[in-house]
Amino acid sequence: MSNFKISLLSHTSKTLYCIFLFTILSVFSISAQDNELDKNKRYTINSISVTGEQTFNEQTVIAFTGLKEGDQIYVPGEKLSDVTKKLWEQNLFSDIAFYVTNIDGNLIDLELYIVELPKMYDVTVEGIRKGKKKEIIKDNGLKRGVKITKNLLTTTKNYITNKFKKEGFFNTKVIISTRPHLDSTGTEIAQDMIINIDKGERVKVSSINIEGNEQLSDKKVRSAMKNTKRKNPLRFYKRSKYTEEGFTEDKANIIKKYKTNGFRDARIINDTLIIKDEKNVALNIEVEEGNKYYFGNIDFIGNSKYTDGQLRQILGIQKGETYNGTLLQERIADDSDPDAADLTNLYQNNGYLAVQINPVEVAVRNDTIDFEIRIIERNEFFFDHVTVIGNTKTNDHVIYRELRTKPGQKYSKRNVIRTLRELGQLGYFDPEQLTPNFKKVDEANGLVDLEYSVIEKGASQIELQGGYGGGGFVGTLGLSFNNFSLRNIFNKEAYKPLPMGDGQKLSLRAQASSFYQTYSLSLVEPWLGGKKPIQFSTSFSHTVQYLYDFINRDVDRTRRFLITGGSVGFAKRLKWPDDYFQFSQAVSFQHYNLKNYNTGLFTFGDGYSNNLAYTIGLSRNSTSANPIYPRSGSDFSLSAKLTPPYSALGSTDYTALIEERSMLDASTVDGSERIAEIDQERFKWLEYYKVKFKGTWYTSLYKDLVLRTNAEFGFLGAYNQDRGVPPFERFFVGGDGLGSFSLDGREVIQLRGYPNQSLSNNDGNTIYNKFSLELRYPVTLKQLASIYVLTFIEGGGAYDGFRNYNPFSLNRSAGAGIRIFMPAFGLLGIDFGYGFDPILNGTERNGWETHFIIGQQF
Repeated sequence: MSNFKISLLSHTSKTLYCIFLFTILSVFSISAQDNELDKNKRYTINSISVTGEQTFNEQTVIAFTGLKEGDQIYVPGEKLSDVTKKLWEQNLFSDIAFYVTNIDGNLIDLELYIVELPKMYDVTVEGIRKGKKKEIIKDNGLKRGVKITKNLLTTTKNYITNKFKKEGFFNTKVIISTRPHLDSTGTEIAQDMIINIDKGERVKVSSINIEGNEQLSDKKVRSAMKNTKRKNPLRFYKRSKYTEEGFTEDKANIIKKYKTNGFRDARIINDTLIIKDEKNVALNIEVEEGNKYYFGNIDFIGNSKYTDGQLRQILGIQKGETYNGTLLQERIADDSDPDAADLTNLYQNNGYLAVQINPVEVAVRNDTIDFEIRIIERNEFFFDHVTVIGNTKTNDHVIYRELRTKPGQKYSKRNVIRTLRELGQLGYFDPEQLTPNFKKVDEANGLVDLEYSVIEKGASQIELQGGYGGGGFVGTLGLSFNNFSLRNIFNKEAYKPLPMGDGQKLSLRAQASSFYQTYSLSLVEPWLGGKKPIQFSTSFSHTVQYLYDFINRDVDRTRRFLITGGSVGFAKRLKWPDDYFQFSQAVSFQHYNLKNYNTGLFTFGDGYSNNLAYTIGLSRNSTSANPIYPRSGSDFSLSAKLTPPYSALGSTDYTALIEERSMLDASTVDGSERIAEIDQERFKWLEYYKVKFKGTWYTSLYKDLVLRTNAEFGFLGAYNQDRGVPPFERFFVGGDGLGSFSLDGREVIQLRGYPNQSLSNNDGNTIYNKFSLELRYPVTLKQLASIYVLTFIEGGGAYDGFRNYNPFSLNRSAGAGIRIFMPAFGLLGIDFGYGFDPILNGTERNGWETHFIIGQQF
């Protein structure tokens, strides 16, 4: 008997499904009737078979249809229509058809023909960077095993086109193709999808036309648009580009600009994007300014904790001032600054967690608006339970001693923020992921449970540095265990690989070149005794310096200069003027031993000097939580290093010694020997005072764009001018700082764009100053890697005595660089600096210098 096709569908569009289905069924119903198929007759299914291109088990497919032998159906009929629809809804097939293969009386044999949709095996995205590829694959669900439908291809193409259009790539072209994926035998098992993307160039804004503005000029309105700028060949800091997101934000900025100038009713009534050509668009913005308003009476309603006068002082807005809706909102609650001096923070820093403050316009009289600041204070809140989760290495007591939110204390938003800063400054946790979680807010009893979530990161560091400085290659190897546990040093079970978790810092450092080696060991306990933040520090160092011939690059190891020293220091956190201040004191001693070591710096080749000094310092660090990338705050320090005034305590007549020295002839044997004896007497015990200042400020200019401002000053002086300034503790300016070995107390001051120590004479200088501006922007601040780029301009100089001091006579430089901080490698950096001035004794500007920073952290 002839085969009769009951239903044959091609899945071009599900919206046409029913129309196609019933049309085809009707046609073949008539045809079947002409060939012994009676549409009004109920048939009994005798057998069902499954054919076509598919991988499903035949019995599984038949079971899914719900049809079985013995069922009575009409052909064509509603039951077969429902089965076909059910199969289409699975999105597994590209073709579905029922065939009648045999009719014997009322018995009928059915054949279900299905063609399975191809499965996806692999996806290749070409024409864009890796990060975007992953995003496209994830957002469109393009994973192995997914059925490749026409709908999938269409939606993926539309998604990509619209995505890049929003970013300003109006001419994006997307071509999606598939190809068979063959197994080792050459059999097709799936299909690969290939997505070719040609973004083209971003369209630029050729013009921005402002209409309807009378009170604010076109220039002022356009200046409010931070993301969307017209083409201007003279503007290098902001490219002209159009993005939908940026333009939307800028329209809000325009309204904000109007509100800050008193136009509270201003609105944009129309905006039009005009595509000029493939590379350019034009923007038309029509504004309705409304009237200019002024502040009238401002009354406070509902306040009992603070008087009207106290609130008005914080609000800082006077009657008669130009209306500024943005300023009013910021003075009530500044969302951009969690530490702002606003009304909400005033309450929340004093226990009123649930306070509500709303400004309400109560009257508009001509151009004057009266306000009521309505305050619902609610209850005072107190901390009930304060917990920390996530610390896997750091012991609890190290964290809890830093918390400024203790159970029983009154709730303070300022203390919550300060706690986050203190935990971030420890360096043990990822500062970008520190979060406070309110686990319970019991308004009836005024209790709040707070949980701090921390994520541990590598706190110990291997320092590996290399650079050319001090006449040769300088290599450094340092081990810093920043979360060390001294009490577990004899506990074998605590070595994983070292005892960690108690917050001490143990550092071992070795630095060497062809003509010197220096070794140091230091230990810092930030909470001596565990009760108060009193920092105890101690260190020991030893240096061996050999005489080096810089011209012939030859080392004479029979001529040595040895330095052995140590220090003990204490630092205490102060409560006044505020608790960001720290007062420090230290006593240090160095013994300098010269053995056949005659240089221009030391006139006595065999002898010794002792350096006993007391250092007192005051510092204040209020930078934000992330020490790698501070966004706000400041860090300054002022210190004075003092030796005892030996010349005032002893009986030696240094005036006579200096007069005798000036009359001696250094070219004679007797003269040089006597000069050496005099200098040995002068510098047997070093006498000096050393004052240093360093200040750094961080300012967030726009979102994460940060300006770092830095100023430094150092001065080395003598109590007795006849005794003079010692040949130690000098300042050496220039370079990347890698040559700052502890040879003789010298300090190398970084000044990029110049070789190391090239801006100071061979003996160093007694005064220096330095100023720098550094603009930073982060690429990423994730725990896996913190990366930021920077540009800088800086200037500095070194001088001998105040007679030669000129703070405006600077060696200037500018450049750019990048910093990468990863737990696996520590800090990696490179700076390209251009020196605009000649080095010491030079005549030509120095030009380009490259500076490297290399570190490793684990």
